[in-house]
Amino acid sequence: MDRAAVNKTVERVWDDAVLPSLCELVEIPAMSPAFDADWAASGHLDAAIAHLRQWISTRGITGADVEVMRLPGCTPLLLVDIPASAGAPDETVLLYGHLDKQPPVGGWSEGLDPWTPVIRDGRLYGRGAVDDGYAGYAAITALEAVRSHGGAHARCVVLLETGEESGSPDLPTYLDHLADRLGTVSLVVCLDSGGGDYERLWLTNSLRGMVQLDVTVQVLDSGQHSGTASGLVPSSFRVARQLLDRLEDSATGEVLLPEMNVAIPADRARQARAGVEAAPGLVADQVSPLDGMRLVSDEETELALNNWWRPTLSVIGAEGLPAPGDAGNVLRPSTTLSLSFRIPPTADPEAALDAVRSTLSIDVPYGARVTFGRSEANLGWNAPEVAPWLSTALDAAGEEVFGGGWRTMGLGGSIPFMGLLHNAYPNAQFVVTGALGPSSNAHVPDESLDLAYATKVTSAIAYVLDAHARR
Repeated sequence: MDRAAVNKTVERVWDDAVLPSLCELVEIPAMSPAFDADWAASGHLDAAIAHLRQWISTRGITGADVEVMRLPGCTPLLLVDIPASAGAPDETVLLYGHLDKQPPVGGWSEGLDPWTPVIRDGRLYGRGAVDDGYAGYAAITALEAVRSHGGAHARCVVLLETGEESGSPDLPTYLDHLADRLGTVSLVVCLDSGGGDYERLWLTNSLRGMVQLDVTVQVLDSGQHSGTASGLVPSSFRVARQLLDRLEDSATGEVLLPEMNVAIPADRARQARAGVEAAPGLVADQVSPLDGMRLVSDEETELALNNWWRPTLSVIGAEGLPAPGDAGNVLRPSTTLSLSFRIPPTADPEAALDAVRSTLSIDVPYGARVTFGRSEANLGWNAPEVAPWLSTALDAAGEEVFGGGWRTMGLGGSIPFMGLLHNAYPNAQFVVTGALGPSSNAHVPDESLDLAYATKVTSAIAYVLDAHARR
């Protein structure tokens, strides 16, 4: 494969074809079902699928089958099936991205808007630009470049779902439905991730899992005057505080449940240290604490391991607590807290969820009533060891495209699809990468895509596809 020509083609296609269409995709308010209960009626997810389907169909990829899949009760999925080059192994490469988006949220900077694409200083601003509307374009462009310049690739299936931001609830159903059709998947490319800077190629080597649970502590059938009831009936909030102490050491943030703790693999600790040495601020610079506020550690490798491998608890919502301006002198009947745990990549999320329920249900102070509401348990993921052929391809991409070596890092968030796929295809290699980086602002105001970096990531995928077919 003429790699120099591949790089030039990728740059040209991004400038001439990808960017105009991606701008139009930003304009579609295709919020994930968790944020748009009427998604089927609004039609925005279907519009996003149709938009990219039309673009792919115009690219003239010989033999490509572009299909919209709609299983009953599920969000739609775009599947692009591209036959292998002559002589390539009888295996499948699965390239993953998603087209659903987070809600717009307020607070965008002057001149910026979630549904209005703006190109400024080499970045495309708008909701879904980097998370992760560009992914389908990058996958198709990489394949085009490979085919145009003497490269080879195995059969490639590009899978673009529309429920990732809701936890990918429909993906297991689709994977079961497609299992025979996909065949032997030996390489998975996920473009829903990123790295610690824009100077080099980054691979994600682990993702934390997630457990969420709503917990209600009830002490009365209805509120009573606090002058009458306080001192007689315990505050539901105080009981909730005591129960939370069973889950977390409030002084250190350590999660106490054995089911949520694992031994951190030695190689992941070494890689975390190498990552922060290569890119100082890799982890610490992800956040902007208040002036004078300290992070939980002064040692960045420890911060990395906290974020990538150790469990954490966040209380992300509450009910039963009126706004301060509406609060009266009432001993409230109940307090509901939404608990969100990030758990280690190799922890069992179902066992962790069961442990939370049982820990909060036994010997409740004062015999208060504890009930549970909605819950969620998502797999984490720990990457397999990088095969020699893949390491060689990444070395070439690092030097020729990025001008330096590649690095690995974990992520504190979740991509449930990776855990599902790893279980389904335990012998596959995984390339989890992408254009998310510093100041990309996924999920928050001013989301943006660094266009030059996205172009380079696309070229790197072309290198990997060719190396996979020739290994």
